[in-house]
Amino acid sequence: MVAVTKKANRSTSTVKKRYPYNWQGVNRKGKKVSGEMQAESISNLKVELRRQGINVLKASRKSTGLFSKATAKIKPLDIALISRQISTMLNAGVPLVQSLEIIARSNDSPAMRALIGEVAAEVATGTPLSDALRKHPLYFDDLYCDLISAGEQSGSLDSIYDRIATYKEKAEALKSKIKKALFYPIMVVAVATVVTLVLLLYVIPQFKEIFAGFGAELPPFTLFVLSISDFVSQFWYLVIGILFGLPFAYLKANKRSIKVKHITERTILKIPAIGPIMHKGAMARFARTLSTTFAAGIPLVDSLTSAAGASGNIVYKNAVMDMRNEVIAGLQMHIAMRSTNLFPDMVTQMVMIGEESGSLDDMLAKVAHIYEQQVDDAVDGLTSLIEPMIMVVLGVVIGGLVIAMYLPIFEMGSIM
Repeated sequence: MVAVTKKANRSTSTVKKRYPYNWQGVNRKGKKVSGEMQAESISNLKVELRRQGINVLKASRKSTGLFSKATAKIKPLDIALISRQISTMLNAGVPLVQSLEIIARSNDSPAMRALIGEVAAEVATGTPLSDALRKHPLYFDDLYCDLISAGEQSGSLDSIYDRIATYKEKAEALKSKIKKALFYPIMVVAVATVVTLVLLLYVIPQFKEIFAGFGAELPPFTLFVLSISDFVSQFWYLVIGILFGLPFAYLKANKRSIKVKHITERTILKIPAIGPIMHKGAMARFARTLSTTFAAGIPLVDSLTSAAGASGNIVYKNAVMDMRNEVIAGLQMHIAMRSTNLFPDMVTQMVMIGEESGSLDDMLAKVAHIYEQQVDDAVDGLTSLIEPMIMVVLGVVIGGLVIAMYLPIFEMGSIM
């Protein structure tokens, strides 16, 4: 396997920001052509198109307003799809440039057509594929480009793309499963909150007017609910601000503060039902990334760096980086894993067998498969558990409010 250091690979990764442009020009045959391309400036755009034999007559930067088509996002799933398409074509013997051009022409998304078209144009001029991809860091991260660079240097780009496609597909499938696990609890809280607010703001005040004519003392539970309704009706802007403002402020803080992010992700790992899924998901991402990078010929130390970032949880990231430091110091990886007290014995034992037999990538791939399957099963189990809980939570909240309003009526009926 070929040793590829990240330092060498990332020397070309510092690029200026690129912007979308519309252009019109004339090709070598004198035919008028037009299109879209990202470039650092109009002059840079003209240089890039001139390499393709196109003389630019007119060029303008595209609008990137809120509702502009230029802001259409390219999703990670789209990158996984084109990676599989490139892998299939390369394995079929289709040249790289031709493969990229075919994919660009056949893609339904204008943003994807523009992106792959630019990469194809760069490669056609002799630029290595990894360098062409590094000009689009929003869509092709360092890990992706490092793997491509390893494939180019080893002459096995077709097999590397097959590994990349598998890795991206597995990663997106795992991400989808974890999102599915988190979706139901969030929806339960959201639905319960909205229904409760509607009852407190519009329904319960109607009962209050009815109770005013009773001339009798109301039950404590009813008085408690009425006091909540009065508070919400009087300070509705404050309540809505807290309900929506606090989550927004928290998300901002979680994004900007490493400390808040660390506390959040450590807390999530301790939540019943959700925590075990997050543990298994982080384990699967770690093993899948390390297996893919190590099998591609990237040194173990650099592979651990990539696996740390791909784990998706700062607790696991810190643990893997500690492992990396111990591996640099000469410790075997399975011993370093055991010292973190985060990885189960089964994982450390499989890694130990992989190290001793020289098949570490295969063992890690098996670990990833095991935990991906466990995540799938856990999400299905959580879904079946959450569905009745939805009914229970909504029943308790809404039923409690209804009972509070009908208690006075029931008491009057028993007196009469």
